[in-house]
Amino acid sequence: MIKLIIGLGNPGSEYEQTRHNAGFWFVDELARQYHSEFRSESKFSGFVSKPNVAGQDVWLLKPNTFMNLSGQAAQAIMNFYKIPVEEILVVHDELDLEPGIVRLKQGGGHGGHNGLRDLIQKLGSKEFRRLRVGIGHPGNKHQVTDYVLKRASKEDIQKIEEGLDSALGIVPLLLKDEFEKAMNELHSK
Repeated sequence: MIKLIIGLGNPGSEYEQTRHNAGFWFVDELARQYHSEFRSESKFSGFVSKPNVAGQDVWLLKPNTFMNLSGQAAQAIMNFYKIPVEEILVVHDELDLEPGIVRLKQGGGHGGHNGLRDLIQKLGSKEFRRLRVGIGHPGNKHQVTDYVLKRASKEDIQKIEEGLDSALGIVPLLLKDEFEKAMNELHSK
């Protein structure tokens, strides 16, 4: 069952509304829905929250490092609380999915995503679960960096938020170790 949900993003107000911060958007909304505040925790190089979701406590982490160093924060909290890699859900932006599409996945490579690359390296495993939040692709691989670090259009933001709302509804299933059921429910929307 999932014990830790890591939202990927970049710290700082200048990145708050960028596509690359879709992981932060998800954990922020999850904490808000369950009346839990984030607090800065230097030993974890990030912000943590511990809401109770459907009778289960779950750690939420927003690394305070930049995206390409996300593994540092994840490794620190995992080691401290002895959380196995299989009990982690990483929420990240996904270029290969259109805005509004959100998909669960078990394991896999980094697909060029610097946050995932660092997590895989620091955790020594790629077997963590992922919630892939579609942000769309600019159409040209040379435009990807600018694209993910810019604010999405109002239409895309609305679609992304709708996808995140659907994903928030399956969190209780993930915390009860019902990954297949959660995946079927999410992917049928």
